[in-house]
Amino acid sequence: MRGPHNIWRLVQTGATLERTGAMRVVLDAFQAPKSLRIAARILGWPFAWLGYPGDPAQPPVTRALTALGPAYIKFGQILSTRPDVVGEELAMQLRVLQDKLPPFPLDEAKRMIERELDQPWQTMFSELSEPVAAASIAQVHKARLKDSGRQVAVKVLRPKIERAFRKDVDAFYLAATLIEWLAPSARRLRPSDVIKHFDGVVTGELDLRLEASAAAEFAANTAKDAGFQVPKVEWFLSSRRVMTLGWAEGINAGDVPAIDAAGHDRRILGERVLQLFLNHALRDGYFHADMHQGNLKIAGNGDIIALDFGIMGRLDEYTRRVYAEILFGFIRKDYRRVAEVHFEAGYVPADRDIDEFARALRAVGEPIFGLDATQVSMARLLSYLFEVTERFGMETRTELILLQRTMVVVEGVARSLNPQINIWKVAQPIVEDYIKENIGPRALARDLARTARVLARFGPKLPRLAEAALIRQGTNPEPPRRSPWVPLGWMLTGGAVVGLSIWAGSLI
Repeated sequence: MRGPHNIWRLVQTGATLERTGAMRVVLDAFQAPKSLRIAARILGWPFAWLGYPGDPAQPPVTRALTALGPAYIKFGQILSTRPDVVGEELAMQLRVLQDKLPPFPLDEAKRMIERELDQPWQTMFSELSEPVAAASIAQVHKARLKDSGRQVAVKVLRPKIERAFRKDVDAFYLAATLIEWLAPSARRLRPSDVIKHFDGVVTGELDLRLEASAAAEFAANTAKDAGFQVPKVEWFLSSRRVMTLGWAEGINAGDVPAIDAAGHDRRILGERVLQLFLNHALRDGYFHADMHQGNLKIAGNGDIIALDFGIMGRLDEYTRRVYAEILFGFIRKDYRRVAEVHFEAGYVPADRDIDEFARALRAVGEPIFGLDATQVSMARLLSYLFEVTERFGMETRTELILLQRTMVVVEGVARSLNPQINIWKVAQPIVEDYIKENIGPRALARDLARTARVLARFGPKLPRLAEAALIRQGTNPEPPRRSPWVPLGWMLTGGAVVGLSIWAGSLI
C-alpha cells in the first residue's frame, strides 16, 4: 500500500547503510562530493540503530543490500557488473548477490513443488538436490526426471517473495514522488513512471509461467545462433511458482580463473556476448534483459548458455530501425545524421536547434573512438550526457528502460571477460548487416508490400472510415492540441545514450 507510511522504509534504508558501514563505502565508490558526504552522514548517523544489522560475515554493501531485501539486491546485481564505476573490489563483493544468497530449506521447496504441481515430488523426480543457486527472487535445485532419467533444473520462488517485493516497490513510489516534489528539475526523467515500469517488470518475473513462455520463445528465435544455447522448458512440470528446465552444465561467466583454466578464449567470449545481444535486440526485437554473469554459463565447447528468463525486453520494428541508424551514425562519426534521426523520431522537440544538437553529440562521441574500455572516463561521460539531455529537453521513455539497463549490464559482462575490448569494432558488423537488410530500397519495398496487405484486409471498411473522419473534421474544425509528451520519447537517457550506453557503459 502506497503512502507516507513508507517513509519508514526509506529511513530503514539509510539507517541500514549507516549501521552496516555501507554508507561510507558507497559514497567512496561513487566519488561523492564533500557536501553530499556530509549530508548523508548527518541524516544517516542518528538513525543507524534503526537499521538492519545484516550478516556480519559479509562485506558492508553486500550485507546491507541483502538485509534490505530483493529490490535492493536487484540493484546490487547491476552494480556488480560495473567495476569501472564502483571499483574492482566492490564489484567482486557484490557478485555474490547474483546466485549465492542464503537459500531457504529443501523441505519447504518440496512442499511448494507438491502444492504447485499437485502430486508428490517423488512421482516426478528420482532425485532432488539441495539448492545449487539462490538469487533474490527464487532458488534452483538440481533434479533427475523419474521417467527418463534426464537431469533438470527446478526453479522455486522464495516464500512470501511477492509481499516482500511489494513493500520495497511501494517505498520506491514514495521516493519517486518526493524526488519530483523536492527537485522539480528531475521531473523530466519521470521517476514515477520509471518505478511503475519497474513494478510491472517485477510482477511478471514473479509468475514462472510467463518465464517458461519467454524461455520457449527465446529458444525458438535463437535456435540457429552459433555458440548460444537456451535450455528446454519442461511444460508439464512448470506452474506459477515452480519452473523446470533442462539442466545446463557450464562455468559461471563471472568465474574468470575457471574460464582460463578450461582453455576458453575470453576475447572471443566477450565479443560474442555483445554481438549476440545486438542480434537479439535488432534482428528479433526480443532480448534477454537480465544478462549478468550469474545468468550466463560457458559450456565445455565454448557455447554461451543463457539462464533465468524472468525479464525479457521487446522493441518494435520502427524503434529498432531508429536505434540502428543512431548507432550506425556514431560508428561512422556522422553526427549530423544522428541528430536528424533524433528529430525525425521525435526524441528531441522540434523547436530545438539541430546543428547545436549535432555539435553536442560530437562532443560526446569523439573522445571514445579508438580507445579501449579501460581508457574511457565513465563518470565524465555520464555527467556530460546528462547535461545534453537537460539542455535539449529530452524525456524518459519508460518502455526503453530495459534496453538501457541491459546494454549497460552486457557491456559490463563483456568487459569482465576482455577488459581491452573495442566495443565499436565489435558492434560494427552487426549494425551494418542490419542496416543493409532493413534500411534502403529493399526495406522500402518490403514496407510497401506490408502496407498493401494491410489495406487489402481493411479495404471494405476504408470508405466508411474515411467518411467518419471527414464528418468529425467538419464538426470539430479546431485542430487538436499536440500532446506535451514527445511522441516516441527519450531513448536511453537522451537519445545519445542509445549508441553509447552499451559501448561506454555508464548508466546504471
